[in-house]
Amino acid sequence: MVWPEPPEKARIEFVRTIISDADLDKDTTATQKLLNFLGGEKPSANRIVEPMGIAVSDDGNRVYVSDRAQRAIFGFDFAKKTMLKVGGGDKPLSSPMGLALDAQENLYVVEQEKKGVGVYTREGKQLRFITDASISRPTDVAIDRVRNKLYVSDTSHNKNSEHTVKVFDLEGKLLGQLGKGKGDAPDSFLFPTYLAVDAKGNVYVADTLNSRVQMFDADGKFVQQFGKRGNAWGMFDKPKGVALDSFGNLYVVDSGWSNTQIFNSKGQIMLFFGDRGTYPGLMQNPSALAIDKQNRIYVGDELNHRVNVYQLVNTTAADSLPQRETVAKSSATTGARASTDQDILKK
Repeated sequence: MVWPEPPEKARIEFVRTIISDADLDKDTTATQKLLNFLGGEKPSANRIVEPMGIAVSDDGNRVYVSDRAQRAIFGFDFAKKTMLKVGGGDKPLSSPMGLALDAQENLYVVEQEKKGVGVYTREGKQLRFITDASISRPTDVAIDRVRNKLYVSDTSHNKNSEHTVKVFDLEGKLLGQLGKGKGDAPDSFLFPTYLAVDAKGNVYVADTLNSRVQMFDADGKFVQQFGKRGNAWGMFDKPKGVALDSFGNLYVVDSGWSNTQIFNSKGQIMLFFGDRGTYPGLMQNPSALAIDKQNRIYVGDELNHRVNVYQLVNTTAADSLPQRETVAKSSATTGARASTDQDILKK
């Protein structure tokens, strides 16, 4: 499966799914075991059931998946063909959600029921637990390695006014927060969920029930928002996972529409991929999102009980230029006609 469809140039290719430790040796996307599970078979101990967080190592060899239903973290090492499991069984984690990795590949895990973030080594040994009395219902975590900051989204509850993003250092000292609390104005949130940090330290927050993504600079100042409520290009129902590719484009998983939309740095919509369905490559209420340094895209396909893997292809930095910059460069070099919005979307 590719997006956009032929005869347009493909930009996103579906690669495979990750379901269990059996996928370390081969892709089990369409096996009878998967069909049996979807039909009600009890899951095996090492099978993904409810993927809520994804993190990928810097070299792209290891993929970590939090599973809220299995109460565990699965670490798939595709180079060594091994799997690490943290929690589960008689040592369950406390409703694990979002994940992040620091420069040493220590794993930061939101444990929602414990209202904080557990920090584990690559071998699964717990180092510390980060929390604060102000945290109500954490969902995701993101790390700014350059500035030594840890961001934790506090999704909170309907009768609670928190609805903020807490800012810690990596040792767990509370530094402040993003957002003014519950609301729909810029710099306010309504059930914020997933987070991402770019190379400049900008923070992207999925403001889920406001149907938008808000961007803040490294100092915590509101910069811009992406999307709004609706069912057209660049609009959202329930945005969740957010991540950035190597060109600085923002990818946003929409749980309601069961797709992923791609925006350039100016907030212009460029493409979407996925759709609702069970067929490999399609999604049902996706949640988490991660992109590695090779622009391989991992989506937590929650109700299909798997992680879908896609690849950005046939794309250069010029393809992500804001529309006016594209027009200016085209006029200066070739005198070509300015592209229409539809032309930009097809690119």
